[in-house]
Amino acid sequence: MEIRDAQRKVDEWISQFEEGYWPPLTNLARLIEEVGELARELNHRFGPKVKKAKEPDQELALELADVLFVLIVIANEQGIDLDKALEGVLAKYRERDGERWAPAPLRKGQ
Repeated sequence: MEIRDAQRKVDEWISQFEEGYWPPLTNLARLIEEVGELARELNHRFGPKVKKAKEPDQELALELADVLFVLIVIANEQGIDLDKALEGVLAKYRERDGERWAPAPLRKGQ
């Protein structure tokens, strides 16, 4: 799915409710909440924090998707085209960081 398609689908979802998009600071709070849940799951998997015995497993992919959903909500509410924004940030990273690290070895067939 293209990011533009994801933005459209999120807009369709939000638009079916009378309340529509929440205000920016409410969405920021939602984003922080979702990032916290992602951090908790990563800490359980790779950090020193052990899950409680009765604590259910969380799907890492779904935690990432929750973060992505709220990011898309913020972008939509602010009228931001994330396809363009991502292209811009990738260009920035290519220019700024293109020679910062050692290039990966070529894979077979490249």
